[in-house]
Amino acid sequence: MWRAVLWVGFFLTAGGAAAVETTQGAGAVLRGLDKFGGRVQDIDMVNGASAAFGRLQIELVECRYPVGNATSEGYAYLRILEGDNPEPIYSGWMIASSPALNPLDHARYDVWLLRCNIK
Repeated sequence: MWRAVLWVGFFLTAGGAAAVETTQGAGAVLRGLDKFGGRVQDIDMVNGASAAFGRLQIELVECRYPVGNATSEGYAYLRILEGDNPEPIYSGWMIASSPALNPLDHARYDVWLLRCNIK
């Protein structure tokens, strides 16, 4: 609930800022960290696909980036499930340049967006 309040506040304060035109990427590169084993893995995904990382099932719904600048401010909408639980433990936008803005809050795993893929 508090995340929703933060996002509403963010968008209300950013309302006066100039809108940036974005385009949809073909996919994204995520990085996963298993804190118990110290394992780091890059996860290359296409939009609409799912990938497993440990006990997590990560679905990339969409990745977007500013037009003409695919290497900057990419952001991706992710849904993350754990084990057999049908309820997502994470569902929302991750921003490549600010991974702490809306992170996955999990005791064992960290997942964050590195960039969108353009092809």
